Amino acid sequence: MMIIDTHVHLDHADYNDDLNAVIARARASNVGAFIIPGADPRNLSRAKAIAYAYDNVFFAVGAHPHDIDRFDEAAMSPFLDDPKCVAIGECGLDYFRLPKNPDEAAEIKDGQKTVFKRHIAIANERKLPLIVHVRDAASDSVEALLAAETGGILHCFTGDERLLGLMDRGFYFGIGGALTFANAEKLREAAAKIPIERVALETDAPYLAPAPHRGKRNESGFLPLVAAKLAEIKNAPIDAIIDATTRSAIECFALKPLLARITNA
Repeated sequence: MMIIDTHVHLDHADYNDDLNAVIARARASNVGAFIIPGADPRNLSRAKAIAYAYDNVFFAVGAHPHDIDRFDEAAMSPFLDDPKCVAIGECGLDYFRLPKNPDEAAEIKDGQKTVFKRHIAIANERKLPLIVHVRDAASDSVEALLAAETGGILHCFTGDERLLGLMDRGFYFGIGGALTFANAEKLREAAAKIPIERVALETDAPYLAPAPHRGKRNESGFLPLVAAKLAEIKNAPIDAIIDATTRSAIECFALKPLLARITNA
């Protein structure tokens, strides 16, 4: 079975000059479908254009927690009606670099929570899964996601076990290149505990390239390295890992009918 990259920023400027080659290398590495998260609403037109340039590319609509000032529901709304829109997000909470001033930090947290809650409400209204960004904000994220009715994927899971209970609410765990990092023992320990049926593969490319490419531009063609590391952790054949994680992605984003149309085209 092919691999699905559930989180890849193909609309990033780093791919402006060689996107065709990047897609070709991914396909040569058995990566057969891609989801572009909506991290920056200003890029939605480009994400949609890429999705229509390649049959196997889909996109999501949202605003990264660092970019909540760009959240514009009216401008984003038309993209939600597109048949290639498969999720709401990237959205969530990120408290990693808050100001030291308590009042300023509290204001940023409140702003992120407000926008995150609106993303969750839109997902519920549209019956679309969420792509959730969580960094140093596990408790508040779990609290907010108690209102989520559609499940989704916890992008770039770092191993915080406070998030594991969200499996019971329909969430999957997005695991990428960080799994191969020497200092990622906490993530590897958590990954060993998560049923493989609740894991999906992602790159977050152009960021977080796996070893031995760490520090270089990431791309979807590197995903077999993540699958291999996960197979090592799970003591399972890599084909079983690919099969299970691809099924997770198909189930999470309801991709079966969309991929069937590509196959039958």
